[in-house]
Amino acid sequence: MKVAIIGTGYVGLPTGVGLAELGHDVVCIDKDESKIKTLQSGRVTLYEDGLAEMLQKNFQAGKIKFTTSMKDSIPSADVVLLAVGTPPHPVTKEADLQYIFAAAEELALYLKDYTVVAVKSTVPVGTGDKVEALIRKVNPQADADIISVPEFLREGYAVKDFFNPDRIVIGSNSEKAKKVMANLYNYFADKTEILYVNRRSSETIKYASNAFLAVKIHYINEMANFCEQTGADIAEVAKGMGLDKRIGNRFLNAGPGYGGSCFPKDTMAMAYIARQYGVNMSLIEDVIKENAARKKQMAHRVLDAVKNIPNAKIAVWGLAFKEGTDDCRESPAMEIIAELIKNKANIVAYDPQAMTNAQKLVGNQIKYAQDMLTAAQNADVLAILTEWPEFKNADLDKLAQTMAHKNIVDCRNMLNKTEATAKGFSYSCIGYNSEIARSFQNKVA
Repeated sequence: MKVAIIGTGYVGLPTGVGLAELGHDVVCIDKDESKIKTLQSGRVTLYEDGLAEMLQKNFQAGKIKFTTSMKDSIPSADVVLLAVGTPPHPVTKEADLQYIFAAAEELALYLKDYTVVAVKSTVPVGTGDKVEALIRKVNPQADADIISVPEFLREGYAVKDFFNPDRIVIGSNSEKAKKVMANLYNYFADKTEILYVNRRSSETIKYASNAFLAVKIHYINEMANFCEQTGADIAEVAKGMGLDKRIGNRFLNAGPGYGGSCFPKDTMAMAYIARQYGVNMSLIEDVIKENAARKKQMAHRVLDAVKNIPNAKIAVWGLAFKEGTDDCRESPAMEIIAELIKNKANIVAYDPQAMTNAQKLVGNQIKYAQDMLTAAQNADVLAILTEWPEFKNADLDKLAQTMAHKNIVDCRNMLNKTEATAKGFSYSCIGYNSEIARSFQNKVA
C-alpha cells in the first residue's frame, strides 16, 4: 500500500520505518527542512534502538522517502497518517491541536481518490469530528474517511513495540476504511488483537490508558514513601503485588515520578477534557499535583546529602526521561536538575544519549562529562536519575576511589544497596530506609 505520514517525530518516524519494513511504500512529510535533509541522507533525527539500521535498509531499498511537500505525496496515498505533535497549551494545559488542524487543512487540498485519513496523534475525544468537518469544508468533493488509530509505542522501545504490539486500536464506523486498515496491518492479523471501535472510543482509549498508568506509578511511589517510614522494602512489596495477575508487575518501579512526552501532557489533557464535560476526575488531578511535587522532593534529597559540605559538587547520572531514548521533554531528571540549579548547585552530568537535548534545555548552567566516572570525579554526592543499564553495572570500587565523599542518592534503585553500603557508601534509595530497617532488626535481635 502507499502510505503518507505527516510528522517525523518519535511517533511518525518509527511508524514509517516499521511500515516500510512490512513492505509498504512510505513517504514521510515534515515542514522542518533541516530534519528532512538529514533523513534524505539516510540518517535518523532521533535515537531509538534499532531505528537507524532499519531506516538505512529501507531507505536504500526505496521503500521509504522523505519530503516537505504534501502536494507531491498525498494524491497517490491510500492511507494518510497524521502524527504531528499535540503539546500542552501553555495556559490551560489542554492538548494544543493547531498542528493537527493545519495539517488537515493542507492535506485536504490534495485528496484525490478514496483515502483513509488516520489520526495517530494523541487527541481529545471529538477531534476526529473536527478534522472531518475541516476536510469537508476545504474540499467538499474529497472521497475520504477520517478515522482514529492511536499509537502505543513506548519511547526507547518503539521499534520493538511496532512489531510486537499489545493491541491495535482502530476507531471507525466505515466498513470501507476498516478493510483498508486491515490490509495495512495484515501482518499483525494472527499476532495481536486488532480492536475495531467507534472513533470517539478510540480517541478516549489512549488517554484512559496513559492516565491509568500514571496513577499506577504514583501509587507505587506513595507506597515507597510508606515503606521508608515503616521499615518495609518497596522492591519486595512491589514484587509481592506484581505476582497478583489482577495487578501485574509493570509500572511498579518506584522512582522520581513519571515524565516524558506522553504521561504529563496526557494526564493534564484528560483532566482538562473531564472538566469541560463536567466530570469529576479528582484522582487524576491529585496525581498531576503530587507527581510535580515529587521531583522537588527528590532534588532536596540530593541537597540534604551534602547540606554540611560547602560548595558541594553534585554528579548526575542520567538526563533522558527514561533509558533507551534521547528525549528530555518533561524528564524527571531535568526537573530535578532545574530545582538543584535554583539552589545554586554545582552539577556535572552524564547521559549516554541525551546530553545534546539536555543542553538545549539548561545550556551551560551545568557541566557535562564524557563518561560516568568523569562526572563523578571529586563529587560529594552522586544522583542517579535515569535507569540506563550501564549505571546498574557501575564499578563501585572505582567509583569509591573517584568521589570526594561517598554519598549516593539513587532515585532509580539501580544499585545493590547491600553492596553499596559494604563498599562504604552512604546509600539512599527509594522506598527503603536502612536506618529504620536496622532499628527493627536490632529490636528483634
